[in-house]
Amino acid sequence: MKVTIDKNSGYCFGVEFAIQMAEDEMEHCEELYCLGDIVHNSMEVQRLYSKGLRIIDREQLQELHDCKVLIRAHGEPPETYKLALENNIELIDASCPVVLKLQNRVKHAFDGGKGENGQIVIYGQVGHAEVIGLAGQTGDEAIIVTTDADLDKIDFTRPVTLFSQTTKSTKGFYHIKELIEERIKQANQDSTQPHFNANDSICRQVSNREPQLARFSTEHDVIVFVSGKKSSNGKALYSVCKQHNPNSYFIENEEELQDEWFAGTGSVGICGATSTPMWLMERVAGYISDLNLAEV
Repeated sequence: MKVTIDKNSGYCFGVEFAIQMAEDEMEHCEELYCLGDIVHNSMEVQRLYSKGLRIIDREQLQELHDCKVLIRAHGEPPETYKLALENNIELIDASCPVVLKLQNRVKHAFDGGKGENGQIVIYGQVGHAEVIGLAGQTGDEAIIVTTDADLDKIDFTRPVTLFSQTTKSTKGFYHIKELIEERIKQANQDSTQPHFNANDSICRQVSNREPQLARFSTEHDVIVFVSGKKSSNGKALYSVCKQHNPNSYFIENEEELQDEWFAGTGSVGICGATSTPMWLMERVAGYISDLNLAEV
């Protein structure tokens, strides 16, 4: 049996950039605070904890003064920067450039649409760190939609500007876009339709992994997908693997592997989310190799 690690899996640029900034900073200080998990992978969080990275939540941030806090790749709302100034907190800003650009676009669209009574709609996960940062650009007036039912929150007689969380599915975004277009037509049959502007703001470094994983999944008898259970990106990419290869298994680390998955198997593919470190996928591959069933 042969084990192959997907060369396209692992950290996206934004996550890699944030982790490198954290490690560089911790070379000069014993302890560095991080607002939320730096990456949705508990194994990597534990590794960085051993180096001095301490995860805090928003309530804990309000109690801090005269220290350094890392802003992770997901970005933050304006209120976080305001609080940092008030509490003399030095921010190590590792916000992903793609996310920062999107924040600026959302703010510009929100400010520009006030005169027309426009609405900002964000296709994303409620409570997700990136979505909190995006909604913050609108004073939390943005409408967050995740499912078809969430579209009922929108007033289809008013202008709508649609954006997407950068890590959402492209297919899901265009599905929501089509539904909004239909609802606007239905709500304005006897009047002029309000302006609708849809912005595909999905990161292509992330979305391109879907077709890549679809191909990778068909090339192996068994797929082992490695990801943190909190990763929305991981859940989405794993579903792609499962769709194209029913012998796909989701694990967080090598301890969750089951020997019977590999009985009579000719090839195993190891892959992961944008929040999965390569060292963890390599460790999983090594564990399978140690079963004396494989060659890596």
